[in-house]
Amino acid sequence: MRYFYCLTRFRTMVPPPATSSQLARVVGLPGAVLLGLGSILGTGVYVSIGLGASLANSAVVTAIAIAAVVAICNGLSSAQLAANHPVSGGTYEYGYRYAHPKLGFLAGWMFLCAKSASAATAALGVAGYALVALDAESFAYRTPIALGFVLLWTWIVAGGMRRSNLANTLIVSLTLLGLGAFVVGGLVTLQGEQTSAWQGWWPAELEARTLLEAVALLFVAFTGYGRVATLGEEVRDPARTIPRAVIATLALTAVIYVAVGFVLVSLADPSELARITAASAAPLEVMARSMSWPALAPWIGFTAITAMAGVLLNLLLGLSRVLLAMARRGDMPPGLARIEATRGSPAAAVWTIGVLIAALVLIGDVYATWSFSAFTVLIYYAITNLCALRLPTEQRRFPRVFAWGGLASCLFLAFWVQPIYWLFGLGLIGVGFAWQGWMHRSGRP
Repeated sequence: MRYFYCLTRFRTMVPPPATSSQLARVVGLPGAVLLGLGSILGTGVYVSIGLGASLANSAVVTAIAIAAVVAICNGLSSAQLAANHPVSGGTYEYGYRYAHPKLGFLAGWMFLCAKSASAATAALGVAGYALVALDAESFAYRTPIALGFVLLWTWIVAGGMRRSNLANTLIVSLTLLGLGAFVVGGLVTLQGEQTSAWQGWWPAELEARTLLEAVALLFVAFTGYGRVATLGEEVRDPARTIPRAVIATLALTAVIYVAVGFVLVSLADPSELARITAASAAPLEVMARSMSWPALAPWIGFTAITAMAGVLLNLLLGLSRVLLAMARRGDMPPGLARIEATRGSPAAAVWTIGVLIAALVLIGDVYATWSFSAFTVLIYYAITNLCALRLPTEQRRFPRVFAWGGLASCLFLAFWVQPIYWLFGLGLIGVGFAWQGWMHRSGRP
Protein backbone atom coordinates (compact mmCIF):
# COMPACT_ATOMS: atom_id res chain seq x y z
CA MET A 1 0.00 0.00 0.00
CA ARG A 2 2.80 2.41 0.86
CA TYR A 3 4.41 1.70 -2.52
CA PHE A 4 1.09 2.38 -4.24
CA TYR A 5 0.70 5.70 -2.31
CA CYS A 6 4.21 6.84 -3.25
CA LEU A 7 3.66 5.91 -6.87
CA THR A 8 0.38 7.84 -7.11
CA ARG A 9 1.92 10.78 -5.24
CA PHE A 10 4.80 10.88 -7.71
CA ARG A 11 2.45 10.71 -10.68
CA THR A 12 0.46 13.72 -9.42
CA MET A 13 3.67 15.78 -9.30
CA VAL A 14 4.54 15.12 -12.93
CA PRO A 15 2.75 17.36 -15.48
CA PRO A 16 0.60 15.37 -17.86
CA PRO A 17 1.90 15.01 -21.38
CA ALA A 18 0.66 17.49 -23.93
CA THR A 19 -2.12 16.30 -26.20
CA SER A 20 -2.33 17.16 -29.86
CA SER A 21 -3.99 20.48 -28.95
CA GLN A 22 -2.92 21.29 -25.38
CA LEU A 23 0.42 22.44 -23.94
CA ALA A 24 1.55 21.12 -20.53
CA ARG A 25 1.86 23.41 -17.48
CA VAL A 26 5.53 23.05 -16.54
CA VAL A 27 6.59 26.63 -15.57
CA GLY A 28 6.50 27.85 -11.93
CA LEU A 29 7.15 31.34 -10.46
CA PRO A 30 10.99 31.20 -10.59
CA GLY A 31 10.87 29.87 -14.13
CA ALA A 32 8.36 32.54 -15.17
CA VAL A 33 10.54 35.35 -13.74
CA LEU A 34 13.60 33.90 -15.47
CA LEU A 35 11.69 33.70 -18.75
CA GLY A 36 10.74 37.36 -18.35
CA LEU A 37 14.31 38.40 -17.53
CA GLY A 38 15.65 36.25 -20.35
CA SER A 39 13.31 38.05 -22.75
CA ILE A 40 14.28 41.52 -21.52
CA LEU A 41 17.93 41.45 -20.48
CA GLY A 42 19.54 41.13 -23.86
CA THR A 43 19.05 43.40 -26.82
CA GLY A 44 17.30 45.89 -24.56
CA VAL A 45 20.31 46.50 -22.37
CA TYR A 46 23.20 45.60 -24.67
CA VAL A 47 21.98 47.45 -27.79
CA SER A 48 18.90 49.65 -27.25
CA ILE A 49 20.39 51.69 -24.39
CA GLY A 50 23.15 52.59 -26.80
CA LEU A 51 20.52 53.62 -29.38
CA GLY A 52 18.66 55.69 -26.78
CA ALA A 53 21.84 57.33 -25.51
CA SER A 54 22.87 58.30 -29.04
CA LEU A 55 19.56 60.22 -29.27
CA ALA A 56 19.09 61.64 -25.77
CA ASN A 57 22.65 61.71 -24.36
CA SER A 58 22.59 61.49 -20.55
CA ALA A 59 18.81 61.96 -20.60
CA VAL A 60 18.68 58.30 -21.62
CA VAL A 61 18.39 57.67 -17.87
CA THR A 62 15.30 59.90 -17.82
CA ALA A 63 13.97 58.07 -20.89
CA ILE A 64 14.53 54.71 -19.15
CA ALA A 65 12.56 55.90 -16.11
CA ILE A 66 9.64 57.12 -18.25
CA ALA A 67 9.67 53.91 -20.30
CA ALA A 68 9.62 51.91 -17.05
CA VAL A 69 6.45 53.72 -15.88
CA VAL A 70 4.75 53.01 -19.22
CA ALA A 71 5.90 49.39 -19.00
CA ILE A 72 4.46 49.03 -15.49
CA CYS A 73 1.03 50.24 -16.69
CA ASN A 74 1.14 47.80 -19.57
CA GLY A 75 2.54 45.02 -17.43
CA LEU A 76 -0.28 45.24 -14.90
CA SER A 77 -2.83 45.10 -17.73
CA SER A 78 -1.12 42.05 -19.23
CA ALA A 79 -0.86 40.37 -15.82
CA GLN A 80 -4.54 40.62 -14.90
CA LEU A 81 -5.65 39.51 -18.35
CA ALA A 82 -3.30 36.51 -18.35
CA ALA A 83 -4.27 35.56 -14.78
CA ASN A 84 -7.94 35.36 -15.79
CA HIS A 85 -7.33 33.73 -19.18
CA PRO A 86 -4.09 31.70 -19.09
CA VAL A 87 -3.94 30.53 -22.70
CA SER A 88 -1.31 30.75 -25.40
CA GLY A 89 -1.58 33.83 -27.57
CA GLY A 90 -1.65 36.71 -25.08
CA THR A 91 -3.40 39.84 -26.37
CA TYR A 92 -4.43 38.04 -29.54
CA GLU A 93 -6.83 35.96 -27.41
CA TYR A 94 -7.82 38.86 -25.14
CA GLY A 95 -8.69 41.01 -28.15
CA TYR A 96 -11.07 38.37 -29.47
CA ARG A 97 -12.68 37.97 -26.05
CA TYR A 98 -12.98 41.56 -24.82
CA ALA A 99 -12.68 43.93 -27.80
CA HIS A 100 -13.45 42.78 -31.35
CA PRO A 101 -12.23 39.94 -33.60
CA LYS A 102 -10.53 42.49 -35.85
CA LEU A 103 -8.63 43.96 -32.91
CA GLY A 104 -7.76 40.48 -31.68
CA PHE A 105 -6.31 39.63 -35.07
CA LEU A 106 -4.51 43.00 -35.23
CA ALA A 107 -2.88 42.29 -31.87
CA GLY A 108 -1.59 38.93 -33.04
CA TRP A 109 -0.42 40.34 -36.36
CA MET A 110 1.37 43.28 -34.68
CA PHE A 111 3.01 40.92 -32.19
CA LEU A 112 4.34 38.73 -34.99
CA CYS A 113 5.69 41.79 -36.83
CA ALA A 114 7.09 43.55 -33.76
CA LYS A 115 8.77 40.67 -32.04
CA SER A 116 10.11 39.13 -35.23
CA ALA A 117 11.89 42.47 -35.81
CA SER A 118 13.12 42.43 -32.18
CA ALA A 119 14.39 38.89 -32.66
CA ALA A 120 16.25 39.94 -35.81
CA THR A 121 17.83 42.80 -33.82
CA ALA A 122 18.87 40.32 -31.12
CA ALA A 123 20.46 38.02 -33.69
CA LEU A 124 22.37 40.92 -35.26
CA GLY A 125 23.45 42.02 -31.78
CA VAL A 126 24.77 38.53 -31.01
CA ALA A 127 26.79 38.56 -34.20
CA GLY A 128 28.08 42.09 -33.58
CA TYR A 129 29.33 41.29 -30.08
CA ALA A 130 30.89 38.06 -31.33
CA LEU A 131 32.86 39.92 -34.01
CA VAL A 132 33.99 42.58 -31.54
CA ALA A 133 35.16 39.83 -29.18
CA LEU A 134 37.18 38.33 -32.04
CA ASP A 135 38.72 41.75 -32.87
CA ALA A 136 37.28 41.59 -36.36
CA GLU A 137 38.27 44.50 -38.56
CA SER A 138 35.18 44.13 -40.75
CA PHE A 139 31.56 43.49 -39.82
CA ALA A 140 30.67 42.07 -43.23
CA TYR A 141 30.04 38.65 -41.66
CA ARG A 142 27.57 39.96 -39.08
CA THR A 143 24.48 38.94 -41.08
CA PRO A 144 25.64 35.35 -41.90
CA ILE A 145 26.60 34.78 -38.25
CA ALA A 146 23.21 36.12 -37.13
CA LEU A 147 21.46 33.70 -39.49
CA GLY A 148 23.42 30.83 -37.95
CA PHE A 149 22.27 31.79 -34.46
CA VAL A 150 18.66 31.96 -35.61
CA LEU A 151 18.82 28.42 -36.99
CA LEU A 152 20.52 27.08 -33.84
CA TRP A 153 17.96 28.54 -31.42
CA THR A 154 15.04 27.55 -33.63
CA TRP A 155 16.21 23.96 -33.34
CA ILE A 156 16.49 24.24 -29.53
CA VAL A 157 13.02 25.79 -29.09
CA ALA A 158 11.45 23.22 -31.42
CA GLY A 159 12.69 20.60 -28.94
CA GLY A 160 10.18 21.64 -26.27
CA MET A 161 9.79 23.83 -23.16
CA ARG A 162 11.98 21.78 -20.79
CA ARG A 163 15.03 22.10 -23.04
CA SER A 164 14.30 25.81 -23.53
CA ASN A 165 13.89 26.45 -19.77
CA LEU A 166 17.24 24.84 -18.98
CA ALA A 167 19.04 26.95 -21.59
CA ASN A 168 17.27 30.12 -20.39
CA THR A 169 18.22 29.62 -16.72
CA LEU A 170 21.89 29.31 -17.59
CA ILE A 171 21.75 32.33 -19.90
CA VAL A 172 20.03 34.64 -17.36
CA SER A 173 22.56 33.72 -14.65
CA LEU A 174 25.46 34.65 -16.92
CA THR A 175 23.71 37.86 -17.99
CA LEU A 176 23.21 39.09 -14.43
CA LEU A 177 26.88 38.42 -13.64
CA GLY A 178 27.98 40.27 -16.77
CA LEU A 179 25.83 43.36 -16.19
CA GLY A 180 26.84 43.51 -12.54
CA ALA A 181 30.50 43.47 -13.56
CA PHE A 182 29.89 46.24 -16.14
CA VAL A 183 28.23 48.54 -13.58
CA VAL A 184 30.87 47.96 -10.89
CA GLY A 185 33.72 48.35 -13.37
CA GLY A 186 32.21 51.54 -14.76
CA LEU A 187 31.70 53.09 -11.33
CA VAL A 188 35.30 52.27 -10.33
CA THR A 189 36.58 53.83 -13.57
CA LEU A 190 34.49 56.97 -13.11
CA GLN A 191 35.72 57.37 -9.55
CA GLY A 192 39.32 57.43 -10.78
CA GLU A 193 38.74 59.91 -13.62
CA GLN A 194 38.79 63.69 -13.33
CA THR A 195 35.90 64.29 -15.77
CA SER A 196 32.68 62.57 -16.76
CA ALA A 197 30.54 62.75 -19.90
CA TRP A 198 27.40 62.92 -17.73
CA GLN A 199 25.40 66.05 -18.64
CA GLY A 200 22.46 65.75 -16.28
CA TRP A 201 18.94 64.39 -16.46
CA TRP A 202 17.99 66.83 -19.25
CA PRO A 203 20.90 68.33 -21.23
CA ALA A 204 20.39 71.93 -22.36
CA GLU A 205 20.37 71.11 -26.08
CA LEU A 206 17.94 68.19 -25.80
CA GLU A 207 14.62 68.52 -27.66
CA ALA A 208 11.43 66.98 -26.30
CA ARG A 209 10.86 65.19 -29.60
CA THR A 210 14.22 63.43 -29.31
CA LEU A 211 13.48 62.34 -25.75
CA LEU A 212 10.11 60.92 -26.78
CA GLU A 213 11.69 58.93 -29.60
CA ALA A 214 14.20 57.54 -27.10
CA VAL A 215 11.36 56.61 -24.72
CA ALA A 216 9.55 54.80 -27.55
CA LEU A 217 12.68 52.81 -28.44
CA LEU A 218 13.47 52.00 -24.81
CA PHE A 219 9.91 50.91 -24.02
CA VAL A 220 10.45 47.98 -26.37
CA ALA A 221 13.42 46.98 -24.20
CA PHE A 222 11.01 46.37 -21.29
CA THR A 223 8.38 44.36 -23.12
CA GLY A 224 9.82 40.92 -22.56
CA TYR A 225 7.49 40.52 -19.58
CA GLY A 226 4.76 39.88 -22.12
CA ARG A 227 6.39 36.53 -22.83
CA VAL A 228 4.99 35.30 -19.50
CA ALA A 229 1.48 36.14 -20.70
CA THR A 230 1.89 34.56 -24.14
CA LEU A 231 3.06 31.38 -22.42
CA GLY A 232 0.08 31.40 -20.04
CA GLU A 233 -1.02 27.93 -21.11
CA GLU A 234 2.27 26.50 -19.81
CA VAL A 235 2.40 28.30 -16.41
CA ARG A 236 1.38 26.51 -13.20
CA ASP A 237 -1.21 28.30 -10.99
CA PRO A 238 -1.42 31.20 -13.47
CA ALA A 239 -3.78 33.33 -11.36
CA ARG A 240 -1.01 33.80 -8.78
CA THR A 241 2.14 33.13 -10.76
CA ILE A 242 1.68 35.49 -13.72
CA PRO A 243 1.01 38.79 -11.85
CA ARG A 244 3.87 38.14 -9.43
CA ALA A 245 6.25 37.20 -12.22
CA VAL A 246 5.44 40.31 -14.28
CA ILE A 247 5.87 42.72 -11.36
CA ALA A 248 9.13 41.10 -10.18
CA THR A 249 10.54 41.08 -13.71
CA LEU A 250 9.79 44.77 -14.31
CA ALA A 251 11.18 45.89 -10.95
CA LEU A 252 14.48 44.05 -11.42
CA THR A 253 14.80 45.23 -15.01
CA ALA A 254 14.24 48.92 -14.20
CA VAL A 255 17.02 48.93 -11.59
CA ILE A 256 19.47 47.21 -13.93
CA TYR A 257 18.67 49.47 -16.91
CA VAL A 258 19.11 52.70 -14.94
CA ALA A 259 22.45 51.54 -13.54
CA VAL A 260 23.80 50.45 -16.94
CA GLY A 261 22.48 53.57 -18.67
CA PHE A 262 24.11 55.88 -16.13
CA VAL A 263 27.50 54.19 -16.53
CA LEU A 264 27.27 54.18 -20.31
CA VAL A 265 26.48 57.89 -20.76
CA SER A 266 29.04 58.86 -18.13
CA LEU A 267 31.84 57.14 -20.05
CA ALA A 268 31.20 58.39 -23.61
CA ASP A 269 29.67 61.33 -25.48
CA PRO A 270 26.52 60.69 -27.58
CA SER A 271 28.21 60.99 -30.98
CA GLU A 272 30.69 58.28 -30.02
CA LEU A 273 27.91 56.03 -28.73
CA ALA A 274 25.95 56.52 -31.96
CA ARG A 275 28.99 55.60 -34.05
CA ILE A 276 29.78 52.51 -31.96
CA THR A 277 26.19 51.25 -31.91
CA ALA A 278 25.69 51.73 -35.65
CA ALA A 279 29.00 50.12 -36.60
CA SER A 280 29.13 47.12 -34.29
CA ALA A 281 25.83 46.88 -32.33
CA ALA A 282 28.10 46.24 -29.33
CA PRO A 283 28.33 49.49 -27.30
CA LEU A 284 28.79 47.91 -23.87
CA GLU A 285 31.76 45.79 -24.86
CA VAL A 286 33.49 48.65 -26.68
CA MET A 287 33.00 50.94 -23.67
CA ALA A 288 34.21 48.22 -21.31
CA ARG A 289 37.59 48.40 -23.03
CA SER A 290 38.05 51.91 -21.62
CA MET A 291 37.47 50.79 -18.04
CA SER A 292 40.07 50.13 -15.36
CA TRP A 293 39.78 46.34 -15.54
CA PRO A 294 41.39 44.95 -18.73
CA ALA A 295 39.71 41.55 -18.36
CA LEU A 296 36.21 43.05 -18.21
CA ALA A 297 35.65 43.62 -21.94
CA PRO A 298 35.94 39.94 -22.97
CA TRP A 299 33.59 38.95 -20.15
CA ILE A 300 31.04 41.61 -21.16
CA GLY A 301 31.30 40.41 -24.75
CA PHE A 302 30.69 36.80 -23.75
CA THR A 303 27.69 37.57 -21.51
CA ALA A 304 26.27 39.92 -24.16
CA ILE A 305 26.34 37.09 -26.67
CA THR A 306 24.60 34.72 -24.26
CA ALA A 307 22.08 37.38 -23.16
CA MET A 308 20.94 38.29 -26.65
CA ALA A 309 20.90 34.64 -27.58
CA GLY A 310 18.53 34.26 -24.60
CA VAL A 311 16.30 37.03 -25.91
CA LEU A 312 16.20 35.29 -29.26
CA LEU A 313 15.29 32.02 -27.57
CA ASN A 314 12.44 33.61 -25.58
CA LEU A 315 11.14 35.51 -28.59
CA LEU A 316 10.98 32.27 -30.53
CA LEU A 317 8.95 30.80 -27.66
CA GLY A 318 6.50 33.71 -27.49
CA LEU A 319 6.12 34.18 -31.24
CA SER A 320 5.50 30.50 -31.90
CA ARG A 321 2.77 30.41 -29.21
CA VAL A 322 0.98 33.40 -30.74
CA LEU A 323 1.23 31.79 -34.18
CA LEU A 324 -0.15 28.58 -32.64
CA ALA A 325 -3.14 30.48 -31.21
CA MET A 326 -3.80 32.23 -34.53
CA ALA A 327 -3.73 28.89 -36.35
CA ARG A 328 -6.24 27.45 -33.87
CA ARG A 329 -8.70 30.22 -34.74
CA GLY A 330 -8.18 29.91 -38.48
CA ASP A 331 -6.27 33.18 -38.91
CA MET A 332 -3.21 31.16 -39.96
CA PRO A 333 -2.87 27.81 -41.78
CA PRO A 334 -4.26 25.00 -39.56
CA GLY A 335 -1.10 22.90 -39.88
CA LEU A 336 0.68 25.43 -37.63
CA ALA A 337 -1.61 24.45 -34.72
CA ARG A 338 -0.18 20.93 -34.50
CA ILE A 339 1.70 20.01 -31.29
CA GLU A 340 4.15 17.13 -31.24
CA ALA A 341 2.95 14.72 -28.55
CA THR A 342 6.42 13.40 -27.65
CA ARG A 343 8.01 16.79 -26.91
CA GLY A 344 4.93 18.95 -26.35
CA SER A 345 6.24 21.45 -28.88
CA PRO A 346 4.45 23.35 -31.69
CA ALA A 347 7.41 22.57 -33.95
CA ALA A 348 5.75 23.71 -37.19
CA ALA A 349 4.98 27.13 -35.68
CA VAL A 350 8.51 27.40 -34.26
CA TRP A 351 10.21 26.71 -37.60
CA THR A 352 7.88 29.10 -39.43
CA ILE A 353 8.86 31.88 -37.01
CA GLY A 354 12.52 30.98 -37.40
CA VAL A 355 12.29 31.47 -41.17
CA LEU A 356 10.54 34.84 -40.72
CA ILE A 357 13.23 36.09 -38.33
CA ALA A 358 15.97 34.92 -40.69
CA ALA A 359 14.39 36.97 -43.48
CA LEU A 360 14.38 40.10 -41.31
CA VAL A 361 18.02 39.51 -40.33
CA LEU A 362 18.91 40.10 -43.98
CA ILE A 363 18.04 43.80 -43.49
CA GLY A 364 21.23 44.03 -41.43
CA ASP A 365 20.38 47.37 -39.72
CA VAL A 366 19.74 47.36 -35.95
CA TYR A 367 18.24 50.86 -35.88
CA ALA A 368 15.74 50.00 -38.64
CA THR A 369 14.63 46.70 -37.10
CA TRP A 370 14.37 48.19 -33.60
CA SER A 371 12.45 51.31 -34.70
CA PHE A 372 9.94 49.23 -36.66
CA SER A 373 9.58 46.96 -33.64
CA ALA A 374 8.88 50.01 -31.44
CA PHE A 375 5.86 51.14 -33.49
CA THR A 376 4.29 47.72 -33.86
CA VAL A 377 4.76 46.67 -30.23
CA LEU A 378 3.23 49.94 -29.00
CA ILE A 379 0.11 49.24 -31.09
CA TYR A 380 0.03 45.71 -29.65
CA TYR A 381 0.11 46.97 -26.05
CA ALA A 382 -2.46 49.67 -26.78
CA ILE A 383 -4.86 46.81 -27.59
CA THR A 384 -3.75 45.03 -24.39
CA ASN A 385 -4.76 48.03 -22.30
CA LEU A 386 -8.05 48.40 -24.15
CA CYS A 387 -8.85 44.77 -23.30
CA ALA A 388 -7.91 45.37 -19.64
CA LEU A 389 -10.40 48.26 -19.53
CA ARG A 390 -13.11 45.81 -20.68
CA LEU A 391 -12.48 43.37 -17.82
CA PRO A 392 -15.51 42.82 -15.56
CA THR A 393 -15.15 44.33 -12.09
CA GLU A 394 -14.88 40.92 -10.39
CA GLN A 395 -11.93 39.97 -12.61
CA ARG A 396 -10.02 43.24 -12.23
CA ARG A 397 -6.96 43.11 -9.96
CA PHE A 398 -5.57 46.63 -10.41
CA PRO A 399 -7.19 50.10 -10.72
CA ARG A 400 -8.35 51.12 -14.21
CA VAL A 401 -6.04 54.16 -14.13
CA PHE A 402 -3.10 51.90 -15.02
CA ALA A 403 -4.84 50.62 -18.14
CA TRP A 404 -5.86 54.15 -19.16
CA GLY A 405 -2.29 55.34 -18.64
CA GLY A 406 -0.89 52.47 -20.67
CA LEU A 407 -3.38 52.97 -23.52
CA ALA A 408 -2.73 56.72 -23.81
CA SER A 409 1.04 56.32 -23.54
CA CYS A 410 1.26 53.62 -26.20
CA LEU A 411 -0.86 55.48 -28.75
CA PHE A 412 1.08 58.71 -28.07
CA LEU A 413 4.57 57.20 -28.26
CA ALA A 414 3.90 55.03 -31.31
CA PHE A 415 4.09 58.01 -33.65
CA TRP A 416 7.32 59.48 -32.25
CA VAL A 417 9.51 56.97 -34.07
CA GLN A 418 10.72 58.06 -37.50
CA PRO A 419 7.75 58.42 -39.93
CA ILE A 420 9.09 55.83 -42.38
CA TYR A 421 8.73 53.09 -39.76
CA TRP A 422 5.20 53.90 -38.58
CA LEU A 423 4.05 54.41 -42.17
CA PHE A 424 5.46 50.98 -43.03
CA GLY A 425 3.72 49.60 -39.94
CA LEU A 426 0.37 51.06 -41.03
CA GLY A 427 0.89 49.45 -44.43
CA LEU A 428 1.48 46.08 -42.76
CA ILE A 429 -1.79 46.46 -40.85
CA GLY A 430 -3.55 46.65 -44.21
CA VAL A 431 -1.66 43.58 -45.42
CA GLY A 432 -2.67 41.73 -42.26
CA PHE A 433 -6.38 42.41 -42.65
CA ALA A 434 -6.17 41.38 -46.31
CA TRP A 435 -4.54 38.11 -45.23
CA GLN A 436 -7.24 37.44 -42.61
CA GLY A 437 -9.98 38.10 -45.17
CA TRP A 438 -8.39 35.70 -47.64
CA MET A 439 -8.01 32.99 -44.98
CA HIS A 440 -11.67 33.21 -44.01
CA ARG A 441 -12.99 33.49 -47.58
CA SER A 442 -11.03 30.42 -48.63
CA GLY A 443 -12.95 28.35 -46.07
CA ARG A 444 -10.07 27.48 -43.74
CA PRO A 445 -11.22 26.34 -40.28
